[in-house]
Amino acid sequence: MSATGDATKIESGIGCMIFYVPNRQHGNRIALILDDFASKIVFFSRIIVILSPNFRSIQEPKDEFMTIGTLCELARNSVEKYASQIAFSMFNGEEVTYAEAGLRMRKVQELLTGAGLEPGDKVALLSSSMPNWGIGYFAVTSAGMVVVPILPDFSSEELDMIIEHSEAKALLVSDKLFTKLSKQTVARLDIVIRTKNLGVISQRVRRQGHTAEPKPEDTAAIIYTSGTTSRPKGVMLSHAALCAQAGIFEQMLPVGAEDVFLSVLPLSHTYECSIGMIYPFAMGARVVYLDRPPTAAVLMPALRAVRPTVMLIVPLLIEKIYRGQVLARFNSNGFWRTMYRIGFIRRYLHRVAGTKLMKLFGRRMRFLGIGGAKLDRGAEQFLLEAKVPYGIGYGLTETAPLLAGATPDIVCLGSTGPAVPGVQLRLENVNPETHQGEIVALSPSVMQGYFKNPEATKDVFTADGWFRTGDLGEFDADGRLYIKGRLKNMIVGPGGENIYPEDIESVLNSHVYITDSIVTEQEGHLVALVHFNRDEIEATLDDWREQWANKREAWEAKTEQLKKEIMEFVNAKVNKFSRISEVVEEKEDFVKTPTLKIRRFLYNNRKKEKVASE
Repeated sequence: MSATGDATKIESGIGCMIFYVPNRQHGNRIALILDDFASKIVFFSRIIVILSPNFRSIQEPKDEFMTIGTLCELARNSVEKYASQIAFSMFNGEEVTYAEAGLRMRKVQELLTGAGLEPGDKVALLSSSMPNWGIGYFAVTSAGMVVVPILPDFSSEELDMIIEHSEAKALLVSDKLFTKLSKQTVARLDIVIRTKNLGVISQRVRRQGHTAEPKPEDTAAIIYTSGTTSRPKGVMLSHAALCAQAGIFEQMLPVGAEDVFLSVLPLSHTYECSIGMIYPFAMGARVVYLDRPPTAAVLMPALRAVRPTVMLIVPLLIEKIYRGQVLARFNSNGFWRTMYRIGFIRRYLHRVAGTKLMKLFGRRMRFLGIGGAKLDRGAEQFLLEAKVPYGIGYGLTETAPLLAGATPDIVCLGSTGPAVPGVQLRLENVNPETHQGEIVALSPSVMQGYFKNPEATKDVFTADGWFRTGDLGEFDADGRLYIKGRLKNMIVGPGGENIYPEDIESVLNSHVYITDSIVTEQEGHLVALVHFNRDEIEATLDDWREQWANKREAWEAKTEQLKKEIMEFVNAKVNKFSRISEVVEEKEDFVKTPTLKIRRFLYNNRKKEKVASE
């Protein structure tokens, strides 16, 4: 690791990791009880960055890989070098070798050129995860065309808008998602190809186009952000940017033909696409996909059978496990609440659970990656003390994505780690008291700009060409980055204080009776909108129902009491200017982006608007 001396500017580097070895001088009673809860602790659905004790940290790039400048060259190299090895497979389904992947790529290119497509034309990719997703991606980009991966969870209106805005002439689509598109959108496309079997669904144009070898600086992909505060914007990423991202990760986590990735995130998610698809394909590894959403019933047998070495997830999954299985279990009665507060007992319980968890993973997991949002501190402490080989990643779609990251050997509680190799980070407009400022980055993987939006592009770059992330952060003395929140979300207090709603929300979400929350400013006061964990609350209602005529009355009485308790709980843990004035129950699930971030703009000034309408 290297630092400039100025804590606000960090070069690439690697930090350190500590594994706590728990005290084992405890009775069998605790172990037996934990064995029961640990057996129920895996309900994984999403992923982001994680590593293991046998992780190797490599500082110098491999010259062979780092010379690759286009996805065309990357795909061609892998198809030739790893021809007989399995590239992609479905769990309990088809297996596709690298050689077969190459043949399918050529088939897709023939279909596209047969519909008149030329280099530079846009091809939308809207599909569930399967081998032909990656094959379609490489086929389009290797032909000199531009792929437009679209998140499946976009609404029908958003899907139509993205296809129209991107100027896509062709579409690769899975059966179920095809039904979300309007007839008008489908009719405008020159060709629509079914991803499952690469058959043609419809073709409007029949003339001969051609392909061309792309250059590193050519646009390879346009990825539309999921937008928590605005409409989606099309992020243009070059071949060089995507190849550089794979090269960055090679220095952090070397993989090879012996590695097996289990993919559970949407492939149109930048992190999963770059690190979970492009990178393993470049290195000769195998990626396994599920044919259904990764619920516990689907994921558990897959983990046992596949025994993955690498997975990527988002924090929501880990947090759900931690709050729903760990905290809930140890907050179930006064005895366990007391025992869980004793440090050495908590660490022992976490370690036993971690052993059980790694067994369920198949005992081969060496990297469990977590990213996409800030990880709850309590959940991360559980992972750390459970000795799960996890890592943290930070980045944006605009940076393809990784900017900072900590692998298992260097994770530090609460930090996203140092800048990744080849990336420089610094802070702008630093508050002299808090030492926090906006994170700006200089990266070989930064976007070319927003498609057809030069004004927005200009706004996110500094005069000297650094990318403005819009995130607030600070560095410690060792160069590790700590994310404080989004600049757009920051609330200025009555005394000029900087209030980060994400920090307050982290405290709120650590409460066992809260599933999710958002903090907004309303009429000069901080208001917490919360979605209660109904299962946990209803489990306590039996004792209440004797006092009330029905369950509904008991529920309302219980939640009103909880609102007061939650205010006291939160305000005791935050600074005085971050204290909330009111807790409001949000009865329905929060509306979220396809990457499971709350669409904040829908809830800002919610109370004010309600009053105005009355």
